[in-house]
Amino acid sequence: MRRHFAFIIIYILKGQLLSAQIIDSAEQTKWTFHFQMTVVTQSHSGFAAPYSGTNSLNNNVETGATSITSTLFIGRKLWTGAAVYVNPELSGGSGLSYALGVAGALNGETYRIGDPSPSLSIARVYLQQNFPLGHTEYENVADDNNQVSDKVPVNRITVNAGKFAISDFFDKNSFSHDPRTQFLNWSLMSNGAWDYPANTKGYTWGIVIEIIKPGWSFAISTVAVPKIANHSALEYVFGKAHSESAEFDKKMNFNGRHGVISFLASYTASRAPSYQQGLTALSDGDTTLLNVISGNAEGTTYGGKKTGFYLNLEQELTNSLGIFARIGWNDGKHASWAFTEIDQTVQLGISKKGIPWKRYGDVAGLAVVVNGLSSDHRAFLKAGGYGFIIGDGKMNYGHENILETYYSAQLTPLFWLTADYQLVLNPAYNKDRRGPVNVFALRGHFAF
Repeated sequence: MRRHFAFIIIYILKGQLLSAQIIDSAEQTKWTFHFQMTVVTQSHSGFAAPYSGTNSLNNNVETGATSITSTLFIGRKLWTGAAVYVNPELSGGSGLSYALGVAGALNGETYRIGDPSPSLSIARVYLQQNFPLGHTEYENVADDNNQVSDKVPVNRITVNAGKFAISDFFDKNSFSHDPRTQFLNWSLMSNGAWDYPANTKGYTWGIVIEIIKPGWSFAISTVAVPKIANHSALEYVFGKAHSESAEFDKKMNFNGRHGVISFLASYTASRAPSYQQGLTALSDGDTTLLNVISGNAEGTTYGGKKTGFYLNLEQELTNSLGIFARIGWNDGKHASWAFTEIDQTVQLGISKKGIPWKRYGDVAGLAVVVNGLSSDHRAFLKAGGYGFIIGDGKMNYGHENILETYYSAQLTPLFWLTADYQLVLNPAYNKDRRGPVNVFALRGHFAF
């Protein structure tokens, strides 16, 4: 791992010089080039536990769980209104207890399977095309990650096709969306009840169509789903394996301050068995089907269905203070298949910039989350079943409660250091293993 870190540091120093050349000539070359590297190290306290299972959070003290990601954001203008974006990404490391044992998993930069050694992949590669709607004015958009500086129609249809993270386009929240700069917990980086379609690293392929107006926007998508729960292989089979999402965003103005309210609905068809089938498999000793639910085998039949509805709210209160909230629900009849094992969630949080104490690049955040399960899901776990991320072998059900707070300090124009704390009660919804679990993290984030 140390050799990988040394390689990345050398790579960054070279990248700084290269990026300066590209940015200086961006208007002539029509390129955009950005880079990020994030390292997170975590530990958690020990806690009393009368029993543990295959997917339990280790109840002993854990230290030194470290993850690393580094990403190149490369973009190129094509014809009028079009651009292509490619993101090579190096990722590796491991989470606490191999990212198992808490439905609101503790580090959004980790995933639960695969070799922990850093490996290189293409995270995103997609085409974006803007079409003007009617006789519209145009506005300038600044160069950014996966955004070429350009003049775009104020009223437009935007089509995105290729490989991407579906969360790039849906359930976006200015205060709680990016584990590289904001909250680390999985159920705070996206709506935890949205079992959003993705491979184990968070990416899928398909198409997203957006209608964008000055006061509102609407997006709809159809994308591929995993063949195996929370694994890398994806498929799109018409009528059998696919996922659709639709979201309406409405801009708000409260005392002259910006706000957004969003309503998202999703439907997913996959190879996921139902939890009722899982209960039958437990009584019959059908390990084949149980391995499908736990993400250790490929489903052999289609028929999994999941519908969900989600509300997202953010509101700026002052130049430095904002609040946010999310509510989410899915029917929870079929096995969790892509994101995490949450069927209901409620969260509330605040974000505070360091403007009042003259630390203009600093941000502090505080949020609380309550996660829950459907009756079928909890019955399956109580009977001794395992999902792909939680399962203690049995369960005394209670809501999973999480508090997270962080302070991100901008130490240089390109580097942020964050101290993060999470408090977890009833990890994996189990009051027998109540905790509390105290989770501590340090995060270094470099970006240009």
